[in-house]
Amino acid sequence: MGGGLGGASVALALARKGFHVCLLEQAAEFGVIGYGIQLGPNAFYMFDRLGVSEAVLAQSIIPPALLMLDSVDAGIIARIPTGVSFNARFKRPYIVIHRVDLHRILLDACETQPNVELMPLTGATRYEDLGDRVRLHTDNNRHIDGAAIIGADGLRSTVRQQMVNEGEPRMIGFVAHRTIVPMSEVRADVHRNEVVLWSGPGFHIVHYPLRAGTLFNIVAVFKTSTYLERGDISIYRADLQRTYCDSHPSMKALLSMMDLSRRWVISDRDPIRHWSKGRVTLLGDAAHPTLQTLAQGACMAIEDAVCLAELVEQAGGDFAGAFHQYERARFLRTARVQFESRYHWDNFYHVGGVEREVAREIWSKRSELEMFDCLAWLYDGFTLPQSRV
Repeated sequence: MGGGLGGASVALALARKGFHVCLLEQAAEFGVIGYGIQLGPNAFYMFDRLGVSEAVLAQSIIPPALLMLDSVDAGIIARIPTGVSFNARFKRPYIVIHRVDLHRILLDACETQPNVELMPLTGATRYEDLGDRVRLHTDNNRHIDGAAIIGADGLRSTVRQQMVNEGEPRMIGFVAHRTIVPMSEVRADVHRNEVVLWSGPGFHIVHYPLRAGTLFNIVAVFKTSTYLERGDISIYRADLQRTYCDSHPSMKALLSMMDLSRRWVISDRDPIRHWSKGRVTLLGDAAHPTLQTLAQGACMAIEDAVCLAELVEQAGGDFAGAFHQYERARFLRTARVQFESRYHWDNFYHVGGVEREVAREIWSKRSELEMFDCLAWLYDGFTLPQSRV
């Protein structure tokens, strides 16, 4: 259940193994937040297994580099080339793509599978594990019986809440505003082809191109004491101006283009070792929600999906056994993403003063090879469990 990127990925992965899948979505239409997304090369090893790599590449942009810039003077803190040398090292590309386009590719692939049933307007309220089957109760007073439930229903997962009952996510005091504008309207003096992160004390801005360079994706993230308050555009604008008052003029030019009609509160959860119980398991942000630092939330969900399908196929009907194997295969890697995301969020992305200067001194001198070595644990991909037969 959950019709986002993770849910669509696992539905497709299982369907390609011959399983019948009902993909549930609470909304009237299957859809995702309409902004950009970055995907590392580790996602493409999974796309290969899902049969969608060519379709994803056709709608992607491969940026020449990832840049981290200093909010004070626009100097380069870190640079990771993502062109020929990157592809030679990791065998797959680093891309940016419109989230809607990626979701559509996955849904289109699901719709070619006769054993995938898409069920919009179907939200879950609770589940029962009946031993030989599971029963999912929906918000339209129905119930659906099946062999297993996979909760891919995000940070505030209904399935997780029933299974773990741990309350609200961990709030960190940061918020985000997201905007997409036509590239032709971008007047700021900024890099337009690269993925750029401007780093400052308690704030950052990310931007990159989308859809063959016709669109420009901008995300402004910052810490504020009003992170839980619902305000209007004037209040949000004042928040931005106060936070970014000493930042580089190019950053201020980007902020002037921001749509401030919606604000997202940034949060995650602590890693857990077990996210399965009997015939019920979790996937993606429902299992291991992470901060956006490494741009790996969707990648981890897609890895989960392919791993889970492999193990379910190998288990021969033992869903509980497959789900426990899936946990063991995935929890250390996903926990590392969560912990490293937290560490770099606090100790690299958002530092100021002398700490900022030290970080720039260290990282600006790293060679291309050193950068690649730092990323190898992540971008070399996830080794899928092999059948014991």
